[in-house]
Amino acid sequence: MAGNSQRRNRRTSNKKGATVGSGGQRRRGLEGKGPTPPAHMRKGHKKNRVANAQAKHAARRPAPRRGGPKGPNELVVGRNSVVEALREGVPANTLYVQQFVDSDERVREALQLATEKGLNLMEAPRPELDRMTNGLNHQGLVLSVPPYDYAHPEDLSAAALDDGEDPLIVALDGITDPRNLGAVVRSVSAFGGHGVVVPERRAAGMTASAWKTSAGTAARTPVARATNMTRTLEAYQKEGLMVVGLAADGDVELHELDILDGPVVIVVGSEGKGLSRLVGETCDYRVRIPMPGGAESLNAGVAAGVVLYEAARRRAQR
Repeated sequence: MAGNSQRRNRRTSNKKGATVGSGGQRRRGLEGKGPTPPAHMRKGHKKNRVANAQAKHAARRPAPRRGGPKGPNELVVGRNSVVEALREGVPANTLYVQQFVDSDERVREALQLATEKGLNLMEAPRPELDRMTNGLNHQGLVLSVPPYDYAHPEDLSAAALDDGEDPLIVALDGITDPRNLGAVVRSVSAFGGHGVVVPERRAAGMTASAWKTSAGTAARTPVARATNMTRTLEAYQKEGLMVVGLAADGDVELHELDILDGPVVIVVGSEGKGLSRLVGETCDYRVRIPMPGGAESLNAGVAAGVVLYEAARRRAQR
């Protein structure tokens, strides 16, 4: 009996304890860790540090303001104007066609182009089109163009620096003709510039007329809008850009200026008044374009084109 009691006690007291082992660690240690991550994701690698620096730079950069509140859609009115806008790729969204309109070659071409571009086609009675256009002679065709999506001035220089290039920007001071703006956009695109800055008030904006004059280059050349042009130029200076104002009474002739192959903002004033006082005082250089022919001044598009060509020529020689 005593022996049986001892055996029972041994069985009941000999409870199974924790098993000493690897806990599966050895097996997992033998498993592969997958493919080696790319260099920019490996902590401590040079490319990882560069990627982190770029991310911090992007985080510090202000988000694109895109010109603030949106205004109403612009309306292009009349058969010739509508067809020309569609030919030039003006970014429209809707073509309104008068009910029972007398169709001719221009109407047919407008409908064909609008269909090819995927625009909305809306048929409307004549009184409705009269109301939309405030009684203008629309000839049965009205094209609706949404407000232009402006960039922020700092985005222009940041994009150039991100691409490893010295910024080349044109700022317009007091230019009120949208065709001049379109011509400048076209020149900036042709000579490798990084964008155009215009004032928010009392200045030409990117209307359908400006878009047409740009010959489609506005699709790839950003236009930024500045709340205060003087402060915008000062901000560019803090980034290391030189500000060059074009003036008939400038202190330096264009061929004498030796900074055009670096980061620069070219400021163009109106043909009649030139640069405003505050903008002129902000410029690092006031430059004149020699004109042996005796002309008093050049319009904004021509003047910007001359200086942009000279800047592109010097940059190509570096």
